Amino acid sequence: MLKNRRLIVFFFDVALVCAALIFSFLLRFDFRIPAEEQALLWECLLVVAVLQPLTFAALGFYRSLWCYASLQDAVAILKGVTIAAALSVLAVLYWQDFVLIPRSIFILDWFLLSALICLSRLAWRMYRENYVTPHINGGSRTLIVGAGEAGSLLLKEIHRQPVASYNVIGFIDDDPEKKGMRLHGVPVLGNILHLPALVGDYGIEDVIIAMPSADRSVIRKVPDICRKARVRFKTLPSISELIDGTFTISQIKDVEIEDLLGRDSVVLDEQGIANYLTGKKVLVSGAAGSIGSEICRQVARFSPLKLILFDNAETPLYHIEKELVAGFPQLGVIPVIGDVKDSAKVATVFNEFSPDVVFHAAAYKHVPLMEYNPVEAITNNIYGTKVMADAARRFGVRDFVMISTDKAVNPTSVMGASKRVAELYVQALAEKCTTRFATVRFGNVLGSSGSVIPMFKEQIRNGGPLTVTDPEVKRYFMTIPEAAQLVLQAGCICSGGEIFVLDMGEPVSILRLAEELIRLSGLVPYEDIEITFTGLRPGEKLFEEIVLEGEGIKPTAHKKIRVLSSVGHDPQWLADEMEKLFTEAKLSNVHGMMKTLRRLVPEFKPVYHFKAAPPPVFKRMRPDIFPAAKTGKASLPAPLDFTRPASASSSSPSVRPVVQAAITPPS
Repeated sequence: MLKNRRLIVFFFDVALVCAALIFSFLLRFDFRIPAEEQALLWECLLVVAVLQPLTFAALGFYRSLWCYASLQDAVAILKGVTIAAALSVLAVLYWQDFVLIPRSIFILDWFLLSALICLSRLAWRMYRENYVTPHINGGSRTLIVGAGEAGSLLLKEIHRQPVASYNVIGFIDDDPEKKGMRLHGVPVLGNILHLPALVGDYGIEDVIIAMPSADRSVIRKVPDICRKARVRFKTLPSISELIDGTFTISQIKDVEIEDLLGRDSVVLDEQGIANYLTGKKVLVSGAAGSIGSEICRQVARFSPLKLILFDNAETPLYHIEKELVAGFPQLGVIPVIGDVKDSAKVATVFNEFSPDVVFHAAAYKHVPLMEYNPVEAITNNIYGTKVMADAARRFGVRDFVMISTDKAVNPTSVMGASKRVAELYVQALAEKCTTRFATVRFGNVLGSSGSVIPMFKEQIRNGGPLTVTDPEVKRYFMTIPEAAQLVLQAGCICSGGEIFVLDMGEPVSILRLAEELIRLSGLVPYEDIEITFTGLRPGEKLFEEIVLEGEGIKPTAHKKIRVLSSVGHDPQWLADEMEKLFTEAKLSNVHGMMKTLRRLVPEFKPVYHFKAAPPPVFKRMRPDIFPAAKTGKASLPAPLDFTRPASASSSSPSVRPVVQAAITPPS
C-alpha cells in the first residue's frame, strides 16, 4: 500500500465505489433523487467510501498484478465485493438505527461495483498488451503446434515479453473442429499434415511444439515433417512445469531425444503416497546415484520428517544434499557416507535414525564392467542387499523397496544374475517378518550415468562415429523422474513379497536411436556422421525381458505398474547357497562363484561375445543391408585368443577367469 502505483489503484477504487453507489441511487429513483433521500445518499457514501476500499485492501486486492488479470482474478473480485457490500449494508443499517432502506439500492450497488472493478482491471490489461508492449509483430515468424492449454499459455507468455522473440502467425492442431477458429486472436490454420504448405505460404521460420501431454507417436511426427520443410523446431518443458506456473519463454528448448522417447505423463496417487511418506523417516541407499538422487527429490515433495541420504560417493552425495537443502529448506536432510557392505555402519545408521521406509537403490549396474569385476558385483549387489534387508528386518522398518532391473530376467551377465539373487532374498525375507519387502523391476533410464544417450551425444560432438553394439539390439527406456515416481507408487501399494514391473512401453532400437539423435543434431546419418558396429559386449543380450517363465503378471491399482506372482524357494537352501557364494567371493574364486550363481539362478546362461574391430564393410551398412551380415555375406570379427588358462584360486580376478567360467558348464 505504500508504493505509488498501489496508492493510485486504491484511490481509483474509492472513486469507483462512490460512482457505483451514486448510480445505484440514480437508477433506483429514475435519475431524480428525492430531497429526503439525498441525506441518506451522503451518509451511505461516507460509509462505503471508507469501509469498502479498506475491505479490498484487507482481502489482498492490491497485492495482485492486474496487468495479468484472468478469470480467477474476476472470481476473487466478486468474492471481495460481496464481502465489502455485506459489511457496508450492516454499517449503514447500524448508522440509521436499522430503519428500512430500499433494498434495491444495495443490489444495484453490488452489481455496478463488481462490473466497474472487473472492467477496470480488464481495461488495464488490454491497454498494456496493445500499447505498453506493442511488440507482437516482432521476432521470427512462428507456428505453434497444439491449440490447447499449453499453446494458450505459450502464446500469452510470448505476448508478455518486453522484447519479442517469436511472431506467432497461427496454430496447427489435429482437432478438425478447431480449424478456422481463433485462440487469443490467432487463427488455427490447419493440422500437422498442412505444416509444409503453411511454412511456404507464410514464410515460417520456427515451429514450437506445444503438446507436452500428447501421445509420443504424434510428437515424433512433427520433427520429421519440420526437417522435410527445412524449418527450425523447438518444444516446451514438461506439463508439470506448465501446470505449476513455472514456465517462462526462456525454457523453450530444442527437441531432444528424451522428448521423442518419453511417454504419457505419470499420474500418481498423490494422497496415497503422502499417507505413506509424509511425516516419516525415509532412508535412501545409493542416494547420490542417478536413480537414488531422483527418488530423494520425489520423496522430498511429500514432506517426510527426515530424509537420510546413504552413499559412499562423497562428492555426488555433497551435491544432492546441497540441492535438497536449497529446494526444501524445511526438510531434515541427513547425508551419511557409508558402504552398504559394512554391516556395522548400516546397523549404526538404522539404530540412530530408525527409518520407517527404506528405498534400496545402491548397486553396481554396468553390465560389461561387472563381467570384468564379478567379485564386486556379488559383494555389492547381493551381500550389500542382504546387509540392508537384514537391518531393516532387525530394526523394524515398516517398508523396504529394492530397485532391481530387467537384466535379472533370464540373465546372461553377472550383474543380472546378482540382482536376481537379491530379488530372491528379499522375497524370502518377506515371508517371515512384519517388514513389507518389495522389489521394483525396470529397464534402462534416459540420462542415467553411463547410459547410451550421453555417450552418443559426446561422440557426435567429437564428429563421430557413433558406436552401436549390434544393428538389432533393442532396449526398454524410461525417464529418470518417471522411474522414481513409479517406485514411490509401487512402494505405496505393496503388501509384502511382490515384484513390481513398471510399464516400459515398447522396446527401442538402439540403431534407430542413434540415427534420430544424429538428425536432431542437424546432421545426416551415414553421411555427416558414421555409425559403426562393435559387437555385443560381455554379458549383453540383443533383447531384454521383464518377466520370467512361471511369473504370472497381474494388474495393480495403477495402470503403469504390474505385479508378478512369486516363484517360491526354500529360504534355508537359499541362505546356505548365498553363504557359499560369499565364501567364494572372499577367496576371489570366480569359477566357484559362477557355479554357485547358476545353482541359485538356473536360468542364468553366461555368455561372452568375442569382439574385434569391425571390418570396413560394417561402417556404411544401412538397415536394409543388415540381413547380409547374418547370411555370411559380410565378414565377421574373429574370436579373441585367450592364452592363459583359468585359475580357480586366482587372487586377482580378471576377464579371463570370468569368460572361462562362463563358457565351461559346471561339473
